[in-house]
Amino acid sequence: MVTLQDIKVNPEVQQLIYSSQDELNALGYTEHSFRHIGIVSKRAGDVLEVLGYDSRRVELARIAGYLHDIGNCVNRTDHAHSGAILAYQILKDMGMDVKERTEIMMAIGNHDEKTGTAVSDISAALILADKSDVHRDRVINTNLATFDKHDKVNYAVTNSNFIISKENRKVILDLIIDTDISPVLNYFEIFMDRTMMSKHAAKFLNIWFELIINDTKLL
Repeated sequence: MVTLQDIKVNPEVQQLIYSSQDELNALGYTEHSFRHIGIVSKRAGDVLEVLGYDSRRVELARIAGYLHDIGNCVNRTDHAHSGAILAYQILKDMGMDVKERTEIMMAIGNHDEKTGTAVSDISAALILADKSDVHRDRVINTNLATFDKHDKVNYAVTNSNFIISKENRKVILDLIIDTDISPVLNYFEIFMDRTMMSKHAAKFLNIWFELIINDTKLL
């Protein structure tokens, strides 16, 4: 069976990740490279693992998380769809079972808030993991004076904890935002669609999504 480790050492995957970040750098986007996909891969797998899913479902969620942004090397617009097709072909070439690679394609193709929604356990875990990665480490631009709203909000997040509670049947995103850099309201202005997508993804898994900002429960 194809594993996450197999994916990580695949030179085609590595180049797609590098090229994706090169394109996003040119467009002025936040980081979507090895740091981001590593976090998303781990969190997606952790969600299913903590909730008691079998080890192969956990591994598939981790693979989906690692591959979910490779479509950015085609175009930022519809990157979920192009990335899903790229991932399917790569996994086919690597010999992955057709059902498994279809599941991963489906999850990747539904991870963007503009066009997707939770349609499976893997896709729900991927959504929760992807939308939770808000942190100043994602800001590539080092000139605070030229920050756009996305840069300011991400840079203002000085601490981000992603907590999965099996006992309470909830996933918690606990953020500390430096309001001298960006008001909390800006977080909702930019990320409301992502927040609602996370709520629906959690509901698909029969759990609850909770958002805490600066020690205040907001959802």
